[in-house]
Amino acid sequence: MKGEKQEIHHTKPIRCIVKLGGAAITCKNELEKINEENLDIVSSQLRQAMMPGWSSSMKVLGMDWSKRHGESEVSGSFGHFQASKSGVHKGGLDQSLVKAGFVATRISVTTLNLEVVRALAREGIPSIGMSPFSCGWSTKEKNIASADLAVVDKAIDSGFIPVLHGDAVLDKLQGCSILSGDVIIRHLAAHLKPEYVVFLTDVFGVYDRPPTEPNAVLLREIAVGKDGKWSVVKPELQNMDKQVQTTVAAHDTTGGMETKIAEAAMIARLGIDVYIVKAATNHALRALSGELRDNIPDDWSGTVIRFVS
Repeated sequence: MKGEKQEIHHTKPIRCIVKLGGAAITCKNELEKINEENLDIVSSQLRQAMMPGWSSSMKVLGMDWSKRHGESEVSGSFGHFQASKSGVHKGGLDQSLVKAGFVATRISVTTLNLEVVRALAREGIPSIGMSPFSCGWSTKEKNIASADLAVVDKAIDSGFIPVLHGDAVLDKLQGCSILSGDVIIRHLAAHLKPEYVVFLTDVFGVYDRPPTEPNAVLLREIAVGKDGKWSVVKPELQNMDKQVQTTVAAHDTTGGMETKIAEAAMIARLGIDVYIVKAATNHALRALSGELRDNIPDDWSGTVIRFVS
């Protein structure tokens, strides 16, 4: 069933969709190592945003009853290394290396998804892990060709929080591909129509150049027009004609920040504000809690991308 043609109507209104970037909760320079501190903070902030009346004196009903063999055994820059090494994103399931990489990538990303679900469960958030491959998502030339959103709708209506992830999926033309979390979020936003979307990343937002470079400027507000083109509103850059420069890690098969901006711009065209902010910070908590809906405070560090008619 084509994702765009589904006639599914969920009954519960959606306030926010969150994209939790892998770099925000993993140690990207180490193979499959989770940043446990960041993941715990993010999970706690999500619980605070979802339960505004909660106080520290209240007891959290943890939902992770599984036995764990150590806090740091399972970990990582999950999926990217396996996909890059085997070329899964380029297709070619007839090649043994690609097929092996497809399996390895799925083992890796589902492992991370389980750890995220566990962390959320410990905070009392009734989260359910959902793999796009297992839920019937597929691509054609790397664009979503089919997606069974009925499973997502049923989970939400039953009171659960679906937790999807970037995945290795089948592609109608090249055999297989990598479906990035950024693309998934855009598809979900178009279907669920939340009030706003939050991208939690490992940097404070979008910069005019890689943030590790000297004099990099944080772009606080980006406007998206009807034609999908976007421009920087705040701050006013000296060279407004200069394209924002982005970099992609050698092992990142999903396009990095450039893909994130493009997908966020398409979400903004739907009239949905998008906030890109550093995970596990007070700035992230303010974005998650909806504090930025009416006004962007001067002391907030992040990037807001919104539609301007």
